[in-house]
Amino acid sequence: MAEEQKQLQSLSDEFQKLQAELQITVEARQKLESQQQENKGVQKVEFARLADDAKIYKLVGPVLLKQDRSEAVLAVDGRLEFIEKEIKRIEQQIGALQETSELKKMEVYRLQTEMQQQQQAAGAPAAAVA
Repeated sequence: MAEEQKQLQSLSDEFQKLQAELQITVEARQKLESQQQENKGVQKVEFARLADDAKIYKLVGPVLLKQDRSEAVLAVDGRLEFIEKEIKRIEQQIGALQETSELKKMEVYRLQTEMQQQQQAAGAPAAAVA
């Protein structure tokens, strides 16, 4: 029984670690989605408002560098492409973590059920004798 208790504790700890990792991964996806929306806003709204001869500056560290419009558009498009790939990668990671977590949860539930049945079986003969 003590061995089963240790195994149950170990499985529970693993499940909690998976849940924490899943939470971190979901937060990373949310951050990427926020960045994606911000870049889409720049792509669709900000660039549309700019005059063709408008000056565009890029912040590099503490310095503002002048940038051509075409460079800025390519940079935003590149960022969006990267972000979309990262979102897909993280969604696959989330799916894998959810699947692993669900399997671990079922394993914990199975072990708990076995332990309860053993306790009931051990308690039944003692009650019959008394």
